[in-house]
Amino acid sequence: MNGINNNVSTLRAWASGNWFIPTLSGVLILISFALEKLGGGSANPTIGPQWWLDAGAHATHAQGVFTLADVFMIAAAVVAGYQIVIKAFRALSVKIIGIDLLVSVAAIGALIIGNFWESAAVTFLFAIGHALEVATLNKTRSALSELVAVAPDWATVIRDGQQQDIPAGQVQMGEIVLVKNGAKVPVDGEVVSGTAAIDQATITGESIPVEKAVGDQVFAGTVSRGGFLQVEATGVGRDTTLARIIHRVEEAQDAKARTQAFMDRFSRWYTPAVMVLALATGLITGNVVLALTLLVIGCPGALVISIPVAIVAGIGRAARNGILIKGGEYLETSAKISAVALDKTGTLTEGQPVLTDIVTLDSDMNKTEVLRWAAMAEAGSEHPLARPILDSAREAGVSPDGIPGTVTPVPGKGIITDIDGQNVLIGNSALLEQYEVMNDGGAGKIATTLAFEGKTPMIIAIDDRVIGVIAVADQIREDAPEMIARLHRAGVKKVVMLTGDTQLVAESVGKATGIDEIHASLLPEDKLDVVQKLQAEGHTIAMVGDGVNDAPALATADIGVAMGAAGSAVAVETADIALMGDDLLKLPESIGLAKRTVSIMRQNIAIALITVALLLAGVFAGGVTMSVGMLVHEASVLVVIINAMRLLRNTNGATAAPKATAQTKKTVEQVNA
Repeated sequence: MNGINNNVSTLRAWASGNWFIPTLSGVLILISFALEKLGGGSANPTIGPQWWLDAGAHATHAQGVFTLADVFMIAAAVVAGYQIVIKAFRALSVKIIGIDLLVSVAAIGALIIGNFWESAAVTFLFAIGHALEVATLNKTRSALSELVAVAPDWATVIRDGQQQDIPAGQVQMGEIVLVKNGAKVPVDGEVVSGTAAIDQATITGESIPVEKAVGDQVFAGTVSRGGFLQVEATGVGRDTTLARIIHRVEEAQDAKARTQAFMDRFSRWYTPAVMVLALATGLITGNVVLALTLLVIGCPGALVISIPVAIVAGIGRAARNGILIKGGEYLETSAKISAVALDKTGTLTEGQPVLTDIVTLDSDMNKTEVLRWAAMAEAGSEHPLARPILDSAREAGVSPDGIPGTVTPVPGKGIITDIDGQNVLIGNSALLEQYEVMNDGGAGKIATTLAFEGKTPMIIAIDDRVIGVIAVADQIREDAPEMIARLHRAGVKKVVMLTGDTQLVAESVGKATGIDEIHASLLPEDKLDVVQKLQAEGHTIAMVGDGVNDAPALATADIGVAMGAAGSAVAVETADIALMGDDLLKLPESIGLAKRTVSIMRQNIAIALITVALLLAGVFAGGVTMSVGMLVHEASVLVVIINAMRLLRNTNGATAAPKATAQTKKTVEQVNA
């Protein structure tokens, strides 16, 4: 009984699928051909009024009768065409003249003049084309399907001291979730116990599992490849990174590019123009078949679908590789990028500076005391360079208690704090000049020497006397030079560094990485000015930054890029391009993919227009019938879809430059040293 029910369910599913109608229509056409081959079936004089024949019925019906073969052919046209007519009527009711209307008019007209085979062929081929379009478009959306498929269904949690398996959506914030070897991580969370190798390919595009330990972040949908973790849930259900990615990709694939919006406007005028052309041709020539054939071959199906299928495939391919692109408009803009502006700290460098030097300039103080004052001043600072100072103070046993009374940031220069009634300044020479602190201990020269070594120096002063200079250094990323080379290979003409660091430090990093243009000692508004200047020069700018100090420049740039966005819900939702992993090489990859997508969009438009032009020429030259026109039309639709599906292939190395040379690596090592 179960087997019968399953078979019935399968048949019902197939009958409601995309292939049922073209299959049924095709069977009816084959029966018609078979009957005609056997002698036309049984004649029925009651079928077919004389006015039908007078309208120009086919010669085979000259005796005023329809054969059984004709009946099956008409049935095939009706089966394949009734949904097309319904769609055309619905579109017309909201004042939209679309492809369905062209096919409907042509098919009904062919029936009226007795061209039953042409009517059946046109509707049958159109139905097949629709089914193939749906199937191939689903294939281009496979990246989204894969993301949905990796969403975890179950989670193992600790409740009442016991392990319990519950639906992943029922995990509560703050609960402890167990992730065993081979299991999917069901929530976003922080590891509180254990170690494991986690495959994060679905989120960041990384092909190699990442080692996770206490304090590390994990994401829902990733998979444990070995080890055991206890994870405190910080994001569940729709609040997980995976859910945000799925939502973002879904929106992006439906968002229209500027070219697509133009093509939609074009088709709204083009389709009525084809109908007018067909009507005029019929009236002038008196050839109804020619007019109906023009309707069929003028269908802009390949033209309409050429853009969205490429966008869906391009955004899907990017999502598989850990790159989220906001939509078709941003994809098109990314293909035009000619200049890239990069922040130094956290982009070209590791973003984890360490304290390297402490120079004492006050005879009454030693290095530990200078470090203590620096740490007390930085205790209330949010600047990234405060962390290595505080860490070093903790290691030296002079970690400050609490925070200073007041903390006044001086953008681009440093900070001034109030500690026990004394003003403590820590920053560059410009800060000392602003507060008229005498620099008679050679602090400026020492800072310059440290900067030449690729370090960031900070002068420390208490009230009006300088007590010392400390320096921190950030490690240049090993793949930074290769990223710059790949950007150039991807067509980017200028790579610019924008940093608030000193000119000497910036030049040291720029020399090691191959940066084209360096702008140092910048305030946030200065970065904005540089971006605007590049735009005035005609560049399309992509800005890569942290979204805090770089916020004005990121907002002004043509494309704002966020790196390491997997850990930031805001970046996933707002960045024009969100690189989920902290991988520099994803930046040139995203630009290269955008250029390939736009190139395929242009190819598809050319294929569609050339096909219509050749068919038009063939119609007026003779030899192209309605059925042949529809066959070629549907073939062109499939060609543009298959062309777009090439984007689904992973070609990360397409724009890759050679690895950094030994000399470049040596330079990086020297700067880092």
